[in-house]
Amino acid sequence: MLSGKHLLGLEQAKKSDIEIILDTADSFKEIIDRDVKKVPTLRGKSVVNLFYEPSTRTRTSFELAGKYLSADTINFASSGSSVQKGETLKDTAKTLEMMGVDAVVIRHSSSGAANYLCNHINASIINAGDGTHEHPTQALLDMLTVRERKGTLSGLKVAIFGDILHSRVARSNIFGFTKMGSEVFVAGPSTLMPVDIEKTGAKLAKTIDEAIKDADVVIALRIQLERQQNGLFPTVREYAKFFGLDRDKLALAKPDALLLHPGPVNRGVELTSEVIDGNQSVINYQVKSGVAVRMAVLYHLIGGSR
Repeated sequence: MLSGKHLLGLEQAKKSDIEIILDTADSFKEIIDRDVKKVPTLRGKSVVNLFYEPSTRTRTSFELAGKYLSADTINFASSGSSVQKGETLKDTAKTLEMMGVDAVVIRHSSSGAANYLCNHINASIINAGDGTHEHPTQALLDMLTVRERKGTLSGLKVAIFGDILHSRVARSNIFGFTKMGSEVFVAGPSTLMPVDIEKTGAKLAKTIDEAIKDADVVIALRIQLERQQNGLFPTVREYAKFFGLDRDKLALAKPDALLLHPGPVNRGVELTSEVIDGNQSVINYQVKSGVAVRMAVLYHLIGGSR
């Protein structure tokens, strides 16, 4: 069992909890490969995906994770709901709680939204991304993908580059990989780099080449134009030229280095099509890991005693 009833982030998560989730997710991958993808573990439990921001991979994988475990899953989108009539997050969550919901998976544009819900409803809260704060299940699926191929997370050099400033994925990955014994380097435009990034445990590289050199794992981040109020770099074309990853830059990493991206990928911006579709890319495998990790999280938070 996990040490708490919520998954809000990896900064405060125990290393033992991360290991439990990864080990459980490893075993759940077998269910995904079955002809009949169904086990009765969470029968009678209900999960609401409360998404205030657009999502394809995260929302779909949480929905499938619940259904593969036989939970009743409901997708909630702010458009077409009472939110458009002015209903607050607290009131929406309270309404869902009174309907008997066991877990709420929340994605919200405001940092701290998941923590806020914990103080107002009794259901288990799973953070599916809150503002620029954290995205714990994305980091967990990244770690699962890497551990499967490397056999360990300890002693690895992990390079994360791109829009670090707005990336909740970067923060969760820094916290997660560091706790598991990896050394994390970050790189990107100075305008897209938090001034206190090294307080998270990451090491700031002067250039993207320095970050990638001899890396075991390379994680590219999406340019999040929707979160930028001001132009923090001249043009997308210039960003691709200086900070995009192509075959030559990837060659600086170890020959067996893994390439990851949380998706969706802006082809030709963060990554060239050549490396996206190359042998070192595990981007598609991350999607499968995502379903398994989210199955593991739901299992331990609302059904682990069964």
